[in-house]
Amino acid sequence: MIEARDLKKSFDAQPVLDGVSFEIETGESVAIIGRSGCGKSVLLKHLVGLLKPESGAVLIDGENIVPMNERQLLRVRQKFGMVFQSAALFDSMTVAENVAFALRRNSRLSEAEIARRVAHALDVVNLPGTGDKSPAELSGGMRKRVGLARAIVYEPRILLYDEPTTGLDPIVSDSIDQLMVRVRDELNVTSVVVTHDMRTARRVGHRVVMLHQGKVQANGMPDRVFDSTDPIVRQFVDGVADAREPS
Repeated sequence: MIEARDLKKSFDAQPVLDGVSFEIETGESVAIIGRSGCGKSVLLKHLVGLLKPESGAVLIDGENIVPMNERQLLRVRQKFGMVFQSAALFDSMTVAENVAFALRRNSRLSEAEIARRVAHALDVVNLPGTGDKSPAELSGGMRKRVGLARAIVYEPRILLYDEPTTGLDPIVSDSIDQLMVRVRDELNVTSVVVTHDMRTARRVGHRVVMLHQGKVQANGMPDRVFDSTDPIVRQFVDGVADAREPS
């Protein structure tokens, strides 16, 4: 469903993606891991056409989106839902209004159908009856759940997560992991999860892709990656600092 072919992207002559290639099958969940600045979020933006590579291709359902214009990209982006690191909710709107935002802007659904879809999305993320609350009344974990409800409300085929458990305590992080697995399985969506959390990567990913210095350092089943003897992979998954690096 998703294929990256030899993606190369630089900023100020500094390579960020340096020949990244991988495939993601329909219904598969892939966790993308790697050190800060290794290109994870840049890669995510390439998958939806927010950034264009200097060379290479991004195929969504067999279509190369790199040469597409904005009108063509809008059609492809309708297949995606995005869950942002900070949830990115509008504080001036209620929970229901936040979840319904994309539907009201991009569809001709009746208000009754929008209300039905919003209620269903909130039920899926275990937040029934919270539609009238404001984001300020919610905990960090609840805000993440609302962000996920907003992403699934228009029934996308692909979900992109950018650091979904950042800033959450271990117990809340665990509940978000469980929720991502539930959404993946119940809605049969293809998932791409950018994360620094090794527990999240292990739990939600059918496969783990590790980026290092702009390249794919590892690509395989979670157990294979986490049991790797590659010293670069081992250092990252064990969270061991290089003694030669400044603290």
